[in-house]
Amino acid sequence: MKTIRSQVGIVGAGPAGLMLGHLLHLAGIDSVILENRSEDYVIERVRAGVLEQPTVDLLIESGVGGRLQRDGLFHDGIYLNVLGDRRRIDMAALTGRRITVYGQNEVVKDLIAARLRTGRPLLFEVADVSVHDLDSKQPTIQFAKDDETHEIRCDFIAGCDGFHGICRPSIPENLIRIYERVYPFAWLGILASAPPSSPELVYSVHHSGFALFSMRSAALTRLYLQCAPDEDLAEWPDARIWTELLTRLESNDGWKPNVGPIIQKGVTGMRSFVTEPMRYGHMFLAGDAAHIVPPTGAKGLNLAIADVWRLSRALAHYYQSGREDLLDRYSTDCLKRVWRAQRFSWWMTSMLHKSDTDNPFDWRRQLAELEYVTSSTAAMTSLAENYVGFPIE
Repeated sequence: MKTIRSQVGIVGAGPAGLMLGHLLHLAGIDSVILENRSEDYVIERVRAGVLEQPTVDLLIESGVGGRLQRDGLFHDGIYLNVLGDRRRIDMAALTGRRITVYGQNEVVKDLIAARLRTGRPLLFEVADVSVHDLDSKQPTIQFAKDDETHEIRCDFIAGCDGFHGICRPSIPENLIRIYERVYPFAWLGILASAPPSSPELVYSVHHSGFALFSMRSAALTRLYLQCAPDEDLAEWPDARIWTELLTRLESNDGWKPNVGPIIQKGVTGMRSFVTEPMRYGHMFLAGDAAHIVPPTGAKGLNLAIADVWRLSRALAHYYQSGREDLLDRYSTDCLKRVWRAQRFSWWMTSMLHKSDTDNPFDWRRQLAELEYVTSSTAAMTSLAENYVGFPIE
C-alpha cells in the first residue's frame, strides 16, 4: 500500500471539495482531492445555476471569477407568474444585491483549472474509497487507483462527497441526528437549445402545477415542470413537454419561452435534509453530504460554498495558531445558515407548488400569500434578501 501524507484529505471533487482545496491552497495548506467519477462526468453534469451575491464575491476575490465576470448573466430581479399575471420583484432595488446565472458545471471547470495550475493532487476515477480512525488525530483515507491501493494520512478529512457519498455513513448512527422531509412532487427538468426569452427567471404558479423558466447561457434555456416523483420519462416526449411548459408559463402580457430542441432531460426528486452535527472527530461534512434543500430557493451550491469558506477559515486558524476554537464552532455556525436556507427553500416550495392533497381552502390561501408577497414592499424585501443571499460571516 502506497502512503501519502497531507494536511487535509478531501473526498469529492464537486464544487464544495474543489473550492475547499482552492481556499486551502491560498492559505498555504496541503490537500489531496479524491473523486470516484471521471473528470468529464463531474464537469458535464448539469446542476444548479443561480449564484448568490456572496458566492460570486468569494469566487472573484479568490481569483477564480474571471470567466464568471465575463460570461455570467447578472440578474437584478425575478418574476412570479401567478395564473398568467407576471409580477416582477426588483431584488437589486430592495437589497442592493443581485444574483448571477452561471452553471455549476462552469464553476467546476474554473475550479479544476485553478487546481491544476497549483500542481496539488486532484485524482479522478478512484475506487473503494473508505475513511478510518476519524476520532483520532491522524485519520486516514484508503482508495484504489490504477490497480494500486493507497492510504492518505492526514490531520483532517473533509467529506464533500454528496448525499450518496461514503463520509456521512461512516459516522456512528447514534452520534448524529437526521432531519428530513420528502416532498410529494418532483421536477422534470430540460435543457433546450433556445435563446432565453426573458432576461430574468420566471417562477410560475398554474392550476396544472408549478413551472420554472431559467437559463444557462445566451443560447441555452433551462426549464422545469412539477411532476410526480416516479414520473416515467418515456411518457414525456418533447412535444408533450413543450405543450405543458407553454401552458404553465405563458403570461397575459404575451410572454412565453422560446421553443427549441431538447438536448437533456431528467426527473429530480425533492427533499429537505439536514445532518447534525456536521463533524465527527477530525472529519467535517460540507455541502450535500450534510444537507439537501429543494431547488426552488436556489440554495444548494451556495450553502456548499459557505460551508467550505467557513471550514477553510477554521483550518487556517488552526495551522496558524494551534487553536481549535473555530473548528469546534464549525458545525454550529454552519447550521445557523443551513436552517435559515431550509426555512426559505421550504417556504418557496410550499408557496409555488400545487399539492394534490390540498383542499380548496389551501389553494385560495396559497394564492392570497402570493398576492401579498408580490404587493407588499416588506414581503418582497424578505423574499429578496433571502434569495440574493446573506453575507458569509
